Amino acid sequence: MTTEYSGTGDPARSLALLWRTRERVSRKGRPDLSVDRIVRAAIEVADTEGLAALSMRRVAERLGVGTMSLYTYVPGKGELLDVMLDTVYGETARPEDVPGGWRGRLEQIARETRALYLRHPWLLQVATTRPPLGPNVIARYEYELRAVDGIGLTDLEMDAVVTLISGFVHGAVRGAVEAAQAAERTGMTEDQWWQAHAPYLEKAMDPRRFPVAARVGAAAGEEYQAAGDPARAFEFGLHRILDGIEVLIRDRPGGGAPPAAG
Repeated sequence: MTTEYSGTGDPARSLALLWRTRERVSRKGRPDLSVDRIVRAAIEVADTEGLAALSMRRVAERLGVGTMSLYTYVPGKGELLDVMLDTVYGETARPEDVPGGWRGRLEQIARETRALYLRHPWLLQVATTRPPLGPNVIARYEYELRAVDGIGLTDLEMDAVVTLISGFVHGAVRGAVEAAQAAERTGMTEDQWWQAHAPYLEKAMDPRRFPVAARVGAAAGEEYQAAGDPARAFEFGLHRILDGIEVLIRDRPGGGAPPAAG
């Protein structure tokens, strides 16, 4: 699987693109190119063909222009990837009024993030330990922090909660994406795969050797008609994380007030 890294482009050029502080106007008689149009074409390539297919040449082909004309607007693939990430992060809804208090707000954020990954599976192949510092990324971080602001967490705990939710969604959604890709590439649904393999597993595996696995696996297989249920696992894990945050706040001396610094 291809892995790309954000933040590999030239810092000055990447930030200029992310914040649109400078953009070359297309020459008269040339196709109406812009950073936005190039980025949208690049996202379409990644969505439809996968991240491995992404290149400046492939984006130029999709736009029907010469490869060199892209460099007037985007210095290279590293900077392009940063702007792609910042652009798709701008797709997530950020409503001001979400029912359910902080739990409802974090649930909304988690589900929006999961939906974003499902729309753009290539996001799972981009390591963002050095995130693109664009307006949408920062606005998203601001929104996530505001979801837990004033509920009894310290600033560092607020950041940790946001990171925890993000990391959980990233890991949980991978199973859903891989299941969808497996069905597409093999032509076999999860149910068909399970029905084909389950009878042979029952014959090959001695339940006396693996009693707990046999019991639990049989119950799960009967319920899911598959090896697993990524959507159900997502819901279960999300609620357990929220339960843990609630305990942290509830059991804190002072009934939810953040501890004094130092």
